[in-house]
Amino acid sequence: MTFRSHLLGALGITLSASTPGAAQVMSLPADGGPTWASVQQALGGRGAMQPGDVLRFGFPRTDLTVVADGVTLKPTLALGSWVAFKRMDAGGTTMVMGDLVLTENEVSPVMLALQQNGVEQTALHQHVLRENPRVLYMHIDAHGDAVKIANAIRIAIGASKTPMTAPTAPAPTSPASAAFDLDTAAIARTLGVAGRVNGGVYQVNAPRAERIVAHGVEVPPSMGVATVMNFQPTGGGKAAITGDFVMTAAEVNPVIRALRDHGIEVTALHSHMLDETPRLFFMHFWANANAVTLAAGLRAALDQTARPAAR
Repeated sequence: MTFRSHLLGALGITLSASTPGAAQVMSLPADGGPTWASVQQALGGRGAMQPGDVLRFGFPRTDLTVVADGVTLKPTLALGSWVAFKRMDAGGTTMVMGDLVLTENEVSPVMLALQQNGVEQTALHQHVLRENPRVLYMHIDAHGDAVKIANAIRIAIGASKTPMTAPTAPAPTSPASAAFDLDTAAIARTLGVAGRVNGGVYQVNAPRAERIVAHGVEVPPSMGVATVMNFQPTGGGKAAITGDFVMTAAEVNPVIRALRDHGIEVTALHSHMLDETPRLFFMHFWANANAVTLAAGLRAALDQTARPAAR
């Protein structure tokens, strides 16, 4: 946090910026002060600040072994529960969104716990096809007191077998064994956007051009409104890919056609939120082939969506 942020926080001052026709966005201390500390405590201290003053938590389903089309899915490919917190105003009201990865028998107890504690569901569906065991994804939404919401989410996650403790750091490996078996530079060049390796998966996020607003507040890309493209190496330059495209209604079928023309299967099409502006749809996909060739197909689909102007 900068000295300026500390000073403004100490004086109880917040700054605001507005754009004609857009919602007002409050500029608040990046670490959220004692409120964020309490949220961290409730959720095991696993949160990290993201762009847009978002505190995001990840809960990978490392307890599950899920196989789709012969590929054992790494948690960072398609099995990562997450929740993200963003302050809505200077009074402490917080907006929370997330996506919980659940087995079929976990859905009802988790939903019951969320509903009993004021956290709403905005979607429940699959993202992957032909996986074993079956995995479902529950999207959640809440706004109010951040600590109360964090405690409610902790209770609900406790109704599943999702690990709440931080994963053990991997043992040191030799340079050869630590090498990542994909040409990430070529993938980045093809996509026109770079990513990062996380948990054995090359993850790429591509934000949309326009501002997304929900509950009267801008929703940053780190709260789940950026197109996600994940690559898990499967040997010989191949990768299993999945993720989701974030689209307006007019973009849905052009993206479908671009993906199908490049041999990429569409596995789901649905909404994740209820009151966002503009209205968004999310399309999940799957393929397992040469990674750079698949990146070209993803780029063709990405070009059908509104993206920020090149700098």
